[in-house]
Amino acid sequence: QVQLVESGGGLVQAGGSLRLSCAASGRTFSSYNMGWFRQAPGKEREFVARISRSGGNTYYADSVKGRFTISRDNAKNTVYLQMSSLKPEDTAVYYCAADRTIVLHTTVRDYDYWGQGTQVTVSS
Repeated sequence: QVQLVESGGGLVQAGGSLRLSCAASGRTFSSYNMGWFRQAPGKEREFVARISRSGGNTYYADSVKGRFTISRDNAKNTVYLQMSSLKPEDTAVYYCAADRTIVLHTTVRDYDYWGQGTQVTVSS
């Protein structure tokens, strides 16, 4: 089992940047594929980005491609989401999640462990 704690959210103006971090407990962090999701008020939770165990394979939602970058540091048990050129529509609670399986997933139901979320608000 792994516990996840997100940080780095906040209020930023449109066009600005933020870096989210997700710290994982335990000694098996490198055995999990990791993902970032977000949920805006009144909307379903949606996929943002995911990264493979080694960090060599990444994938992004079309809405964030070219603006967001997911990365991980297995020595620090941490996954990051660097967000640039932020837009008001990026406003949401951002969650990191861990997936125990080998297959790289982009759907909420395929992830096994979740953090509590961190709020990102982008003002226009």
